[in-house]
Amino acid sequence: MRVAFDDQAGPMPNLAERYAPELLGAAGAFSVATYRHSILPMRVFEAARIAIAAINGCTVCKAFRTGGHSFLLGIGEGEGVRGSRPDEAFYAAVLAGDLDGLDEQERLAAEYARAMSLDPQGLADDETMWSQMKAVFSDEEIVDLTYCCAGWIGFGRATHVLGVDAACSLPEPAAATA
Repeated sequence: MRVAFDDQAGPMPNLAERYAPELLGAAGAFSVATYRHSILPMRVFEAARIAIAAINGCTVCKAFRTGGHSFLLGIGEGEGVRGSRPDEAFYAAVLAGDLDGLDEQERLAAEYARAMSLDPQGLADDETMWSQMKAVFSDEEIVDLTYCCAGWIGFGRATHVLGVDAACSLPEPAAATA
């Protein structure tokens, strides 16, 4: 193990109980805020999130389903990111880099997330991408997406690098009620 964890009853070790509680507490609050307060539709949110999970390699991030696992973040049914839940074929396709079945917003969100993960300097200067983004997203949605991506990039990488994802066991996602 890369760092020592205390044995836990929950699905994910809580490093804040042992290490850097102020930093990890703030990180956790930011992470939960993305799921609780994002204005993006569920499928757009998940296209970007899962594209980043594939890049980061975090096994828990790849297995997490916002629509079914948000209860693990203290988010109740009907709270947080809304809209139709992607099916498993959606997740498998995005994880494999196949964006052909996505609508324009979903595809651009995944491409934006990838570019932000792999080439942020290039993304900042990519006028074609910015024109495409501005055609289908409001400035508010672009800022929302950008900060969600920032959280997923950083926290997913930290989780994977420290080996926290290897110690996680997500329960089955909660079934949709709507």
